[in-house]
Amino acid sequence: MKRISIFPLLSGAALLSCTALCAQNIDDFKTKLALPDSLHRSHVTVTEEGNAAQAIRSLKRPITGEEKFRGYRVRIFFDNSQSARTSAENILTRFKELYPDTPAYMVYENPYFKVTVGNCLSFEEAIILWGRIKGDFDRAFVVREEFLVKLLGE
Repeated sequence: MKRISIFPLLSGAALLSCTALCAQNIDDFKTKLALPDSLHRSHVTVTEEGNAAQAIRSLKRPITGEEKFRGYRVRIFFDNSQSARTSAENILTRFKELYPDTPAYMVYENPYFKVTVGNCLSFEEAIILWGRIKGDFDRAFVVREEFLVKLLGE
């Protein structure tokens, strides 16, 4: 069982994103964290220090989830060939079949089609995801990306 403390995260964007996940209710977020992971049967125990929850509740502006967050994903495909779009769609479909609980995204950033997976808060979390999928996607690698806070709940 992994234990985390909320207090060190208070000043970081991670805790702000957590409040968006729980629709401005930190207790719902803690409950969601405590649910066992379906794949590994692991769960998180949150130990709240001091009045961290009160500090979050007293934020002056509501958190909408439209804020951007710099996190990590695993890129499983990128190409700019004639058949790149078709290949990207096929890779995306294959990934979703193999890992239905992990979010996957296909984007076109001229001139590349890219498929990235996961919404990881930390590099370590992305490395764990990479380790899980590298057997099926041998060209996968970790990338730093900016994504919407609301995607962290996927």
